[in-house]
Amino acid sequence: MRDVRGLADNTCRKRCRVIGGFLVEHFGEQPISLVTVNTAPISRFVLGKQGRRPTTAAVGVIIGCYLRFRSMSGDRVGELKAAIPRVAHWRLASLPEVLTGAEIDELLSSFDQAFPSRLRAYAMVRCLIDLGLRSSEVVKLQLDDINWADGRIKLVGTKSRRADALPLPSETGAAIAAYLHEERPATSNRAIFVRHVAPYDEPIATKSVKRAVLAGYRRCGWTRTGVHILRHSMASRLLRAGAPMKEIADILRHRSLDTSAIYAKVDLTNLAAVALPWPGRRNDRRAHHALAGRGLFVRTPRPWFRPQDAGPSNHRLRLVCRRARS
Repeated sequence: MRDVRGLADNTCRKRCRVIGGFLVEHFGEQPISLVTVNTAPISRFVLGKQGRRPTTAAVGVIIGCYLRFRSMSGDRVGELKAAIPRVAHWRLASLPEVLTGAEIDELLSSFDQAFPSRLRAYAMVRCLIDLGLRSSEVVKLQLDDINWADGRIKLVGTKSRRADALPLPSETGAAIAAYLHEERPATSNRAIFVRHVAPYDEPIATKSVKRAVLAGYRRCGWTRTGVHILRHSMASRLLRAGAPMKEIADILRHRSLDTSAIYAKVDLTNLAAVALPWPGRRNDRRAHHALAGRGLFVRTPRPWFRPQDAGPSNHRLRLVCRRARS
């Protein structure tokens, strides 16, 4: 997984846990031999229990990855791979949850209250909101990654497995600087965010970032549980400000524009401007002509297909159109 597929270490650990669970469930303490495995245990394990994590689709991908590895090792697992249940998935079908500008301000204001490690929590949330970082990227930030003179921050060891550089907003830089000067304990560790309790001299874990965000949600009276919402909100905020999709993809460090395209679905203001009116209503046609006068449409489409435009053999089409007009 690491050498051939280039997966991150955290992803490899998660997949190994799932694969280990399958092998223990089927073989127990017996030697592992896929010759004795039929298709039923594969389907049963992938389907599993409802509401579990990872999801059924993710478990199917992980088991398929393991079976491909066994196939490369010389095992005949064609029937087993075919037995993995396929979960229906429609790309870009879901909508990302985002925070409004007022909600972001409320969340940031919740860090004005006094509580332990407040400056560290505020600086981490600033990195999530202003830079769109993932939790795993926040904990990997090093002191040498920030160029204070140029106002830039370098990201190394990210999910894309490449080094990137982003502008450091002044608010984010001020939050990090306040934490470094006033709250960060004396340590030889070069990580920006370090542990405040024993064991010292170690960087924090991703769960510390999640705890800081969820605590902020609770202070706001929210029931949200996702940290990735802040990354979605940053992308949505850039889109509302008129940033090109290519620029948003570069800031989020997406390899493909298709990955960033889902954020266009939550830009309701621009979507409403290009939405076609419902055909057949006079008021809607007037609105359509008004929008066309502003250059939003090239031409006005016919609201209904005219029966006389159909050929002599399309009697059924004429009947449908007649009923629609009546």
